[in-house]
Amino acid sequence: MNGKITVFGAGNVGGAVTRRLIERKLCKKVVLVDRSGSKAAGVALDILEASPIDLLEPVCIPMDDLEQTRDSEIVIITAGARRQEGMSRDDLVRVNADIVRDCVGKAVKYSPYAFFIIVSNPLNVMCHVAMRAGQIPRTRITGMAGILDSCRFAYFIAKELGVSVENVQAMVLGEHGEDMIPVPRYSTVAGVPLTELLPPEAIERLAARTREGGAEIISLMQTSAFYAPASAVIQMVAAVVMDKKKILPCAAQLSGEYGIEGAFLGVPVKLGANGIEDILPLELTDAELAALRRAADKGKALLALLGEPC
Repeated sequence: MNGKITVFGAGNVGGAVTRRLIERKLCKKVVLVDRSGSKAAGVALDILEASPIDLLEPVCIPMDDLEQTRDSEIVIITAGARRQEGMSRDDLVRVNADIVRDCVGKAVKYSPYAFFIIVSNPLNVMCHVAMRAGQIPRTRITGMAGILDSCRFAYFIAKELGVSVENVQAMVLGEHGEDMIPVPRYSTVAGVPLTELLPPEAIERLAARTREGGAEIISLMQTSAFYAPASAVIQMVAAVVMDKKKILPCAAQLSGEYGIEGAFLGVPVKLGANGIEDILPLELTDAELAALRRAADKGKALLALLGEPC
């Protein structure tokens, strides 16, 4: 274990992830890569200037010199076009597919055994594109779907009930997009199901806000969220490098689970040193299962537009 992590994309999310990796001391070296070497250099320099306090120096390299990424244990793909106000995550599919293919193709050349975390949107589809581009086993690739959405749902629940966020566990399944599936029965406050604490109309209001969580951020600050996504990525990294065997809702490729084949969907997985070590089955209602399958079909339709078999 050499403690090296590579982050592709020096935008807001990539920069925030790099900074959080340093703060949490989750690795010995962070390699920050961007198509614009000067942008990566600027972000890295900004972080470097805090290194007398952080005691960990990130390495900045241009896109045409990837030797320093060799043997990375984890590769995080944040690169991609940014979502603008009025755009859905799906609007980004074609341009970001090319970017993700390029990044993953370069990454696997130097780090063929890395664990990949995909952040680029539309996330579920980009997981599939990345897996195909790098011929990555399904146990060594996941996406941030579920954790960020569950965090948003948990925050809204805590504010609604006036309780600490530490008391709330939320569960959101499916796609990381407008058709995500908040599951109130598996969302709890101090162990009590949300369905016993709030009326259905209040729960649906919070679920709707969760589905629109990314759009709400964009409307307020004219750019995509990055602090919360970075925190979600860090939770995933910590589970892997510390072999926590932690159960987290992440995008995983299903192979018969929930009656779905081939699609990447947010489901509860066990993350540890071996990557995705298990996919946990949940008892879903007919409506929830139908929604999960619709999300799978939607992802497959987007893949068809890209000419990607599923």
